[in-house]
Amino acid sequence: MDYNVLGTRANVKSIDKLENAGLRVEVIEYQTLQGLENPQMAQLLYFMSHQNIRARQVVIHVNNGSFRLQPGAMSYFQGDLDMDSGVTVGNAIGRALTGMVTGEGMAQPEYKGTGMLVSEPSFKHFYLIELEPGQEIVVDKGLFYAAQGSVAFKAIMQKNVSSALLGGEGLFQISLTGPGIAVLECTVPIEEVNVIELTNDVLKVDGNFAILRMGDISFTVERSAKTLLGSAVSGEGLVNVFRGTGTVWLAPTLKVYDALAATSWQGALPNMNTSNSRVQK
Repeated sequence: MDYNVLGTRANVKSIDKLENAGLRVEVIEYQTLQGLENPQMAQLLYFMSHQNIRARQVVIHVNNGSFRLQPGAMSYFQGDLDMDSGVTVGNAIGRALTGMVTGEGMAQPEYKGTGMLVSEPSFKHFYLIELEPGQEIVVDKGLFYAAQGSVAFKAIMQKNVSSALLGGEGLFQISLTGPGIAVLECTVPIEEVNVIELTNDVLKVDGNFAILRMGDISFTVERSAKTLLGSAVSGEGLVNVFRGTGTVWLAPTLKVYDALAATSWQGALPNMNTSNSRVQK
């Protein structure tokens, strides 16, 4: 059965779509939010719409297949779908520890069958990525949102402990290996992500805004200059260094949004997730 998530809602549009092996993922966006209660809310929503701050949802259509979803991200589903948390008595402690260090949930619920699932609304942006067989991406903690059942999900430890502690990337990151579709959630829209291709080259980044890498690329933390004095004079200190051949996604404006959220008198936008089980960033 083909489910129509948009229905009769004229203010909701599909803005992105990807399909692979019986799984179709789309991102829908509310062009306006029209349920106003007072003038102050109308003013807020007016400026939000003009700054591309819109509510979005991920819609997953599956036909006799499976997919994995971040805990608490499900809003509703329709059809013959069964959910398995993947947590057992034997692996509960290990899952809990992994969740603590990666920022992801203890359980990664897996849905199997035929039907449609719609995620909770979010003001963040979603990236749809199709992975080829054996293709691996390493993503920053907290970015994973969903993945096709054929995508291998695991936490990987930084090879260099000093890189993890000094680089701001954390001791663990998330590895996703194809084939299949992966969905990431990020504050930064894809239009502001700089995709840098390296061919036996070096990329040095001042900050932890490298959100994804793929290919044969190593990650270390080093001085920005050859000497300690040079690093101190330059004002840069330590930098994250990526070496090799592959691709690195940079989101430079991530620092801008973090600063705005921290200094704004209204603070961050409200969390619309109705589930308390979702790990918040």
